Amino acid sequence: MASTTTKEIASEIPNLIKHYKDGTVERLFGSPHVPPSRNDPDTGVSSKDITISHNPLISARLYLPQNQTKKLPILLYFHGGGFCVESAFSSLDHRYLNRLVSEAQVIAVSVEYRLAPESPLPAAYEDCWAALQWVASHSLNEDDTSHKEPWLADFGDFDRVYIGGDSAGGNLAHNIAMRAGVESLNGGVKILGAILSHPYFWGSKPIGSEPKGEDNDKSLPYLVWNFAYPSADGGIDNPLINPMVSGAPSLAGLGCSRLLVCVAGKDELRDRSVWYYDLVKESGWKGEVELFEVEGEEHCFHILYEKETENVKKMIKRLADFLV
Repeated sequence: MASTTTKEIASEIPNLIKHYKDGTVERLFGSPHVPPSRNDPDTGVSSKDITISHNPLISARLYLPQNQTKKLPILLYFHGGGFCVESAFSSLDHRYLNRLVSEAQVIAVSVEYRLAPESPLPAAYEDCWAALQWVASHSLNEDDTSHKEPWLADFGDFDRVYIGGDSAGGNLAHNIAMRAGVESLNGGVKILGAILSHPYFWGSKPIGSEPKGEDNDKSLPYLVWNFAYPSADGGIDNPLINPMVSGAPSLAGLGCSRLLVCVAGKDELRDRSVWYYDLVKESGWKGEVELFEVEGEEHCFHILYEKETENVKKMIKRLADFLV
């Protein structure tokens, strides 16, 4: 009789991801990967996949609006997924970036950063910083341009570089902006603006409608952080996930000139994101910060909805209006 063996689980987030003791990983959530397109049938946007770094392996999907003859703003985009699921190549993000790039008329670079648990945090932070430096390197005037990506070299306006992301990607955007406040970018490039859309922040002390006590310890934001960064100093109060905690670097150090924080009315991350917005305003930061809320919607609705509803259109238009 054939024997059956059950693999032992090392760590997991129920209904999301399982990490087995033999090193294998089973992802229970995520949209399928789709190929790039030279001419998206709905938007006319072109996309292609490129490699930023071989060691570590960092790749990206680039997006370019149709019929381009002028220089365009550049958006370095970080996808969501709790640092452990989803991809720059997923069908959800591909559809979303096509819509946003078409509406905003920007070049987008969607980063395929390393995921936990195979590469626990801070790997994703390092990958996204490396991707930003790679984008900035295209601003340098060099005799040998063979290593440059033509879409960025030909159409990118390096006076209008933006970073942005949704959920965990919003967290990445915040932390990359903070790092840009203390470290310089290739070619002296500056981040003009950052988009934090439904950003993933959390902490041990609940605020607003966040779950209290043991319910907080069992909440998805709490579980995701401990899974993605089990060695984080301070755990859920590490400044990377809780930039409002006592002793965290001052938000006045954000290394960009403009900031857009987006929230959804029914999102459990809403209250902390609004608090973040308020603290940025009070921090003495010299830039311009804006808050945009869509009431009655859930977390990342503008990515998850297949149909382009009125609220999805409103959200994408607000993002596009920021990316000028």
